[in-house]
Amino acid sequence: MVALPAYALLGCSGDDSANGDPDLDPDQADCLANGANATAISSNHGHTLVVAKADIDAGTQKSYSIQGSSGHSHEIIVSESNFTKLKNKEQVVIESSTDSSHRHTVTVACA
Repeated sequence: MVALPAYALLGCSGDDSANGDPDLDPDQADCLANGANATAISSNHGHTLVVAKADIDAGTQKSYSIQGSSGHSHEIIVSESNFTKLKNKEQVVIESSTDSSHRHTVTVACA
């Protein structure tokens, strides 16, 4: 049996969960009424994202922190074309900035 130090097990997990509901019926979701959030974040370890409905309505490129309960932050940039897709109830996939020698793929969908 090989023993690993506990800190070796605490790195980036294989969890792709996020704060959104990945099983939400897309026909019921409405970004302009409810905003959006991350339905999946690759190798997640506490990161979250909420996009306010006012930001979606404005449609102007904006940067968001996805730090959540993680000990470090990453940024994602939601572009004008991403906001247009969200207004049309389409999900978007955005790569985060690199921090702590890694990055995440963030799936954003209407709430």
